[in-house]
Amino acid sequence: MRLATERAAMVRAALLLAAAETTRALAHPPTVAWIRERWQDRTEAPEVRLAAAIGWLCLTDEPAPENLKQTLEILATDERAQAMEALPWMTAAAGSGEPGLLRCVRCMLHPEEPEPEDDPWASPL
Repeated sequence: MRLATERAAMVRAALLLAAAETTRALAHPPTVAWIRERWQDRTEAPEVRLAAAIGWLCLTDEPAPENLKQTLEILATDERAQAMEALPWMTAAAGSGEPGLLRCVRCMLHPEEPEPEDDPWASPL
């Protein structure tokens, strides 16, 4: 797999999200386990771990383990969320002025929280 040779964190994150999307369409349990290993691997770049965590949550009905919740809460910063908007999956997940990564985390880990309201005073820049 290309992930083994790719060095750029955002490309690695994109590859993981693509693998998750393909696995969602064509179930492959070994890939689900492999994606789980990626978010648990502390040697991976934060963007890669975040993409793997979101991908894994999309592929399983299992409740989010505590260490996954902690990983997302620590790594899903505003800065990383903005940087990850370069990935089409994250752009597609965005809504209500909320970056895709942060929206995914909120919807998947805190579904009881309401959608944030658009800020009518926010600058378009």
